Amino acid sequence: MVYFEGCPGCAIDRRKAESTGIPYKSFFHIWMITLVSCLPISSLYPFLYFMIRDFHIAKTVEDIGFYAGFVGASYMFGRALTSILWGMLADRFGRKPVIVVGIFTGLVFNTLFGLSVHYWMAIATRFLLGSFNGLLGPIRAYVVEVCRPEHQAIGLSLVSTAWAMGLIIGPAIGGYLAQPTEKYPKLFPTKTIFERFPYFLSSLCISVFYFIILLSCVWLPETLHSHKYKSTEDQSNESLIQQLADSEDFDEQKNSSSTNKSILKNWPLMSSIILFCIVSFDDMAYTEIFPLWVESERRLGGLSLSSDDVGQVLAITGATILLYQTFVYPHIVKLLGPIITTRIMTIFSMALLITYPFIAHLLEPWLSIVLNIASMIKANCIITAVTCSFILQNNSVVFMGTKAPTCIILSRGANGILTFGHCNFCGAHLDIQAISRFPRRCDIMKRIVEKHL
Repeated sequence: MVYFEGCPGCAIDRRKAESTGIPYKSFFHIWMITLVSCLPISSLYPFLYFMIRDFHIAKTVEDIGFYAGFVGASYMFGRALTSILWGMLADRFGRKPVIVVGIFTGLVFNTLFGLSVHYWMAIATRFLLGSFNGLLGPIRAYVVEVCRPEHQAIGLSLVSTAWAMGLIIGPAIGGYLAQPTEKYPKLFPTKTIFERFPYFLSSLCISVFYFIILLSCVWLPETLHSHKYKSTEDQSNESLIQQLADSEDFDEQKNSSSTNKSILKNWPLMSSIILFCIVSFDDMAYTEIFPLWVESERRLGGLSLSSDDVGQVLAITGATILLYQTFVYPHIVKLLGPIITTRIMTIFSMALLITYPFIAHLLEPWLSIVLNIASMIKANCIITAVTCSFILQNNSVVFMGTKAPTCIILSRGANGILTFGHCNFCGAHLDIQAISRFPRRCDIMKRIVEKHL
């Protein structure tokens, strides 16, 4: 095996070659980082209705939802502007620096949001929180790079599970800990900071979690290769590949080189990205609208429930997501495949939304029972579609250069597996663009091994 001393990427590759088991410690660390980065996304929704009311910016009760929408959208607007930039920085400087910066800025701006006393301060802190939280792309790349190809599906499933858990646990924290002087007067008496800032406690709890994860990043290894990919040995490998490959194979590569060089022309990839965008749109819209609908008055079509009730529903939903993703989801995907599974869950999710207006006519105890069941089914449908879209994206990408872009899986079979631009047989870094498409790729890779032996 050929490794470069001092290269963190090669160190990870060496560890994967020596250990064939699932990297549970790395997966758990990644799971925790993803979870904490997702907590502030939706933690405000249970109390956002009351927060906008306390800002006294809405002239009528009916206008609260209008102003709440801008606060909720500011986070995702910031992410949309900077996500690609953070992915490029992760490919240039490494995954770990981007992850550390995202966690540190999340700690700062999430704390400031809890201290917001004006409407525009809340919007500004949420926008900055989203702008600096570019962790999802680098995290997905990191989980692929830190494990062997046969364990990548598990890693991606854990990332999507942590994402869903964060979107559920966050609102639960916000619902239980908002306005603590009113809910828990014995623990949080009046004339304290929690009366002056009634929504600070939930932000403070999440920020403490941020701080713990930030400290744990000291032991987070880098996975990006830091050495030069073009070497004398690499050039000889390229020459060998050209000699071994049939002219027909290289004609095919030449004819399709323009397609390989453009991700936008990779229709399987783009369709899976479009799917992810649509599912994420549905998820975020539901996450924001659900608490507003539940807390609105009955005369407006709501359920007149409290933030505590919202937190309880979402906490139960979060527990079911963990159980579903661990014990049920793998069997469903194995049986039906990601495409059919996504179709079924998407259709079922849309059909479920039609029933929500009728839930408003129910009374206790049926209201709580049906609401919890609907929330659990809806959340698990969404997380299934998101996880399947992750798998489809990674299965659609063809390696297009010596430096693997963020979120690419390079495995294409048990023999001749390509990972991070180097041969798993010999460890040498190769410029083997689209070699995984060659019918005789396994024979080519074996001959490269014989050359090194």
